[in-house]
Amino acid sequence: MMHAETAPPGAAAPVFYQTDEEGHHSEGSTMLGFWLYLMSDCLIFATLFATYGVLGRSFAAGPTPKELFDLPGIAVNTAMLLFSSITYGFAMLEMDRDRVKQTQIWLAITGLFGVAFVALEIREFVHLFHEGAPPWRSAFLSSFYTLVGTHGLHVSMGILWLVVLMVQVSKRGLIVENKRRLMCLSMFWHFLDLIWIGVFTVVYLMGVLE
Repeated sequence: MMHAETAPPGAAAPVFYQTDEEGHHSEGSTMLGFWLYLMSDCLIFATLFATYGVLGRSFAAGPTPKELFDLPGIAVNTAMLLFSSITYGFAMLEMDRDRVKQTQIWLAITGLFGVAFVALEIREFVHLFHEGAPPWRSAFLSSFYTLVGTHGLHVSMGILWLVVLMVQVSKRGLIVENKRRLMCLSMFWHFLDLIWIGVFTVVYLMGVLE
């Protein structure tokens, strides 16, 4: 007669999820790795800015920035992203106080501002297409769509990341691991804010004023 094997006395049962072991601190390595990622993203955007700097005046007898860009509308879009950065700061303050509900509220407001930013950017792209300014119309438009679209894609991924973290916080609270993840997203979000200030200044503001 066969008997089921039992674990030896004192043996640990198998686990399928494990948090940081006691005494092991991974926050430093996580933050260092995330800083390295942000530096690589800086290189990507630096390349895109440089490309726009070279091609941004090659209109191929097509429309120019002054003819295409609606500066007041872009200013409203910029405000959406700036406000989202402020509200994320409020979320981090509430996180430091271990207030789950308040943290979730500010994260949700941040996400709504982010969605508004992406929606306005998509609306701008659709408007440009209707104005006869698709990305293949000129080198200027190709570099413009690539730079602005890459930033918009980053914001979209940030919104998705934000939703995932909100679900994790709702299930497990503000544990050390979730706080570390929220801190990484905070760095990412503020980084995108800084990049957009550069886009607004170099692409939109200088393009319209020249």
